[in-house]
Amino acid sequence: MRTLKAVLALSLISTFLTTSAQHKKMDQIMEDVSQEQDKNIFTIRLFDALTGEPVSDAFIMIENVGSYSSDSSGRIMFPRQPDGILKAIFKKNGYISTLINIDVAAETILRNRYFVSPVMDIDQFRVVLSWDQQPDDLDAHFVKTNSYHISYRNQRVLNDGTGQLDRDDMDGFGPETITVSQLSADSNYTFYVFNYSAKVNSSHANLANSKATVWVYGNNKLLNTFHIPTSVVDDTWTVFKIEQGLVVPL
Repeated sequence: MRTLKAVLALSLISTFLTTSAQHKKMDQIMEDVSQEQDKNIFTIRLFDALTGEPVSDAFIMIENVGSYSSDSSGRIMFPRQPDGILKAIFKKNGYISTLINIDVAAETILRNRYFVSPVMDIDQFRVVLSWDQQPDDLDAHFVKTNSYHISYRNQRVLNDGTGQLDRDDMDGFGPETITVSQLSADSNYTFYVFNYSAKVNSSHANLANSKATVWVYGNNKLLNTFHIPTSVVDDTWTVFKIEQGLVVPL
């Protein structure tokens, strides 16, 4: 049994790590804003969906703009572009090649952090959740009907193939990632996002304004990308279900 002293020590360490991570992310935002203003450029950053660490030396080809390589902080800088959707292709050995849509509106990039997935086994299924600086804590939930429920409460299940919460994020941006070894064609699944920050403090930013994005990977490719609709009015966003092996948007 943990002593009170040990529990307090663990709590302090957790708070310190969370605060340090928040400061690091804020430093990146300030750096990007400063660079964009000084050099009249746009900036995107690439991160590993399993670890949250920057992805360096990745290749990005942006249609009608040019080709670029990410630096040690996962950052790519390119000339400022007019409003619209910029289509880009991400490639790096050991990662799933992905088509990225860079959404430019009001002379800024709406979402400039992208979470790319390492290569998976052909039967694996992966869901990656990211969001903006606020709320601090969004939770990913993957539910197999009449079976398991993967979330921060139950991070690993083994009763029908390995499934796990690879990464839990509590300080904004994400990623929060769930990987399942194999889906059953005879079973139904649901994925939803819950605004845990609002449960802790009702004054936290609401879910609809979180810029939450969900990437769905299967068959070693990106299957779907979902952006939270502004019509979400409560603290839960039910994103998709899986029936007969097919992802059905909700």
